[in-house]
Amino acid sequence: MKKLVYLLAVSIFLGMAAFAQDTMSKDKDMKSDKAASAPLKTLKGTVKAEGDKLTFVSDDDQKAWDVMNPETLKGHEGHHVQLKAHVYEDKNAIHVMSVKMAKDKGMKKDDMKKDDTMKQ
Repeated sequence: MKKLVYLLAVSIFLGMAAFAQDTMSKDKDMKSDKAASAPLKTLKGTVKAEGDKLTFVSDDDQKAWDVMNPETLKGHEGHHVQLKAHVYEDKNAIHVMSVKMAKDKGMKKDDMKKDDTMKQ
């Protein structure tokens, strides 16, 4: 009788351990699906501030994106920047991974010299 109780306890324990491992693998699959649905892209555009809310306006299509982590863009309001961000098309939002100032898109070095001489 004791052997039967021990055998039952061991089988329940092993069943619970197998179930726990199965749910952990599903969590990993769900995380990888989310990453696949939000690919990492390089975007160029302008950071716009509307009160406390920051948005990013893309140069390509002039689309405005909500920024999921606006603290990464603090201090870049009004600047032309290049971002690496996960793009969530369904939410019309981006999650910024890195920011760097973009080169001014309209001016060339020769144009800047002309502007300097015209001001004098």
